[in-house]
Amino acid sequence: MSKILIIEDEAAIRRVLTKILTEENKAYQVEEAEDGLAGMEKIKDQDYDLVLCDIKMPKMDGVEVLEATKKIKPEIPMVMISGHGDLDTAVNTMRLGAFDYISKPPDLNRLLNTVRNALDRKNLVVENTRLKKKVSKQYEMIGESEPIAKIKDIIEKVAPTEARVLITGPNGTGKELVAHWLHEKSDRAKGPMVEVNCAAIPSELIESELFGHVKGAFTSANKDRAGKFEAANGGTIFLDEIGDMSLSAQAKVLRALQESRVSRVGSDKDIKVDVRVLAATNKDLKKEIADGKFREDLYHRLAVILIPVPPLNDRRDDIPLLVSHFANKVAGEQGTAVKNFTGKAVEKLQEYDWTGNIRELRNVVERLIILGGSEVSEEDVQLFASK
Repeated sequence: MSKILIIEDEAAIRRVLTKILTEENKAYQVEEAEDGLAGMEKIKDQDYDLVLCDIKMPKMDGVEVLEATKKIKPEIPMVMISGHGDLDTAVNTMRLGAFDYISKPPDLNRLLNTVRNALDRKNLVVENTRLKKKVSKQYEMIGESEPIAKIKDIIEKVAPTEARVLITGPNGTGKELVAHWLHEKSDRAKGPMVEVNCAAIPSELIESELFGHVKGAFTSANKDRAGKFEAANGGTIFLDEIGDMSLSAQAKVLRALQESRVSRVGSDKDIKVDVRVLAATNKDLKKEIADGKFREDLYHRLAVILIPVPPLNDRRDDIPLLVSHFANKVAGEQGTAVKNFTGKAVEKLQEYDWTGNIRELRNVVERLIILGGSEVSEEDVQLFASK
């Protein structure tokens, strides 16, 4: 159920807007406020998925409501209602963070499209905030080896800037950890962190996933949908496995980087976005460029800063710390006591050829905790960690 607040001093317009919205979707729970001050009290006391707010009102005008709301509940999308003489002000409210504006008298299709898009955006922001909180607890960069110390030093220098970063390295090395650290140490940390696995999305759907689509753009497009770039507005988008992205999608990403604008599939309307782009790949992009599979101009746009993440075999000194970290984490997840690994067991793990990198080590530690003795021994490692 979506909760919508209408702040409008003209009772007739409030009634019309309420009628339109409730007839459009019975799941819309619509409340009203007769002026900006009353509306602000409701916003302070309750959580809304969308606010429709008139600009010219007694006691507190719409611009003041917008500015106050953005300070206390910035996640609420605000759609401004403008009279004919308020159009310039309505446009200016977009710079202050309004989602959109509609003119009086409201056009039915324009109103409903704006409401649907705003609610869609709110849902994406809420979901991304939830995931970000979960990720913040889940992801830690463990290690004190020279390669990891170097990566941490680069992150400290690069994170506060707007520089784009290309993270390279084999599968399972923790490239996503680097991306999350860059975001969480940046000035955009309060904004969303949106992760897109380009390799997991079919090539024919990648553009819709990234840039959104309008109703009717293709067979299954039964409503307008915002893309990941819009969801990441004010924050960071992480394009994982970007080497698997189609050339047509690459061209659109390049345009988004050049112009800070995107257009939904099936629409010629540009949408301005403020997004920092981080990318990662396990491929040799220079070879992909030579083979005609990756755009050279996009590579140079993305690779302002290069961060290579080493395979686990190149940072074996970190294995004792990683084993301890994963042992504690697995015990917490399984609801069991933390098992100790003997010195010999850890030494044995340091000798392995970790082709699957950190991801493989984590799986092996979990297997040893489940199958090994009360204290994980060298014999347990030989029995249960063998390739």
